[in-house]
Amino acid sequence: MVESITPRTGAADPCAEGYAPIVVLGIGNLLWADEGFGVRCVEALGQRWDFAPHVQLVDGGTQGLYLLHHVQAARQLLIFDAIDYGLEPGTLKVVRDKDVPRFLGAKKMSLHQTGFQEVLSLAQLTGHYPERVLLVGCQPQELEDYGGSLRPVVRAAMEQALALGVEALRDWGAEPRARDGAAAEVDGVTLPSLALERYEGGRPTAEAACRVGDARFMPAAPAGD
Repeated sequence: MVESITPRTGAADPCAEGYAPIVVLGIGNLLWADEGFGVRCVEALGQRWDFAPHVQLVDGGTQGLYLLHHVQAARQLLIFDAIDYGLEPGTLKVVRDKDVPRFLGAKKMSLHQTGFQEVLSLAQLTGHYPERVLLVGCQPQELEDYGGSLRPVVRAAMEQALALGVEALRDWGAEPRARDGAAAEVDGVTLPSLALERYEGGRPTAEAACRVGDARFMPAAPAGD
């Protein structure tokens, strides 16, 4: 299911002044279940697609203000992120241009969203703001699972999110071309040790490793609670 706001007004014209940088940014924290949605989307794009040389795929993680130069350099910016819109888990919402900063702060789930709102504001203040911004956000199901991975409903939503992203990139002149095989590990967007297959294969089960905190450092609940 996809909800879309701000009707599309026409295809981009990347050739108006020659090709300019296109940045694809995945933000979020891989270690907290569905919060890793954005990074996993960019990782999958890098594995499945080749793009023109002026396209940059970025694992933004939780870097916040350190992403400013990527935003300032972009003429077109595509963002993937997990955002709590209060919708059914796995629902995608597509937001464009001036509405993106407002929806990134709809309901902050973590510090990375506060930081990225500031990045967009600073880019505007410096006069180096993308001409086009597209946010593909997904409603998470579970965030309080340290070491966990995407829930099935959110992982399934990735396919539609990637299709929406590739469509936009094609309109922007990114020249997406499906790969014959997976990207070489050295070319991956994320660190090899955090790539989805290795992460899923190497992490302990929830029974073997506590994912909600260590009881040795968590204060006991007051009596009567």
